[in-house]
Amino acid sequence: MTGIIIKNISNDYTVLSNNKEYICKPRGLFRNQKTTPLVGDSVEFDEVNKILLTINKRKNELIRPQIANVDYAIIVTSVKHPDLDTYLLDKTLTIISYNNIIPVIYFTKLDLLNKEEEKEIQEIINYYKIIYQVATSKEELLQIIKNKTVVLTGQSGAGKSTLLNKLNPDLNLETNEISESLGRGKHTTRHTELHNVDSSLIADTPGFSKIDFYDMTNMDIRDNMKEMFDNLDKCKYADCMHLNEDHCEVIRLFNEGTILPSRYINYKRFIERK
Repeated sequence: MTGIIIKNISNDYTVLSNNKEYICKPRGLFRNQKTTPLVGDSVEFDEVNKILLTINKRKNELIRPQIANVDYAIIVTSVKHPDLDTYLLDKTLTIISYNNIIPVIYFTKLDLLNKEEEKEIQEIINYYKIIYQVATSKEELLQIIKNKTVVLTGQSGAGKSTLLNKLNPDLNLETNEISESLGRGKHTTRHTELHNVDSSLIADTPGFSKIDFYDMTNMDIRDNMKEMFDNLDKCKYADCMHLNEDHCEVIRLFNEGTILPSRYINYKRFIERK
């Protein structure tokens, strides 16, 4: 039979097939081939002996969290408690795009802002809306991800599990408060699992605290940050890295304030790996 892996706990893989769940073990052959089944994998399995037989070709995969065949990644981004972290947001956006996954930014905790903070954050949100899909309500989000396989990403405490509970109250996922001493959320999600939410499959995942560029080159980083790639053909040099080259369109746009300052500053930090 063919199914989709929706959960893995201690090498027990839950496979969803024809609206029925099967808990399967992987073949020893996978270990010999150094192949690990991932949540999101389309697999062939023996429904009688509960054995995973074949992993079908993946369209993409993430290393952390370990998940495959994702259509959209919702980057749950808190604006307060924890405060907005544009470095982590831009890093995640770049890595998600590199993995051929469509990013969607979902801003949370807007109600905690005072009027001055709200004005500042709204300007940032408006900028991101120009280059990415952005949602600030449950209704907006459901419309974007309808009938898709989706992963939730974002820093701990941003509200990933809270969002899933809002989208499907029957899930009743564990949530926790922000650690005052650490200034960030406590981990409540301990494994990756796909949940059925209004015709979509959505994964709540452990925190992205160790997300990194791994095998990405500097050009990969440049080409997966939209402003850096879209303006490349307007630069004097075809291989411009937008650092200190003359007649660079990106530097010009940054200097005139068209590009959000944090976007360009973060780009330079990514290239310099700082």
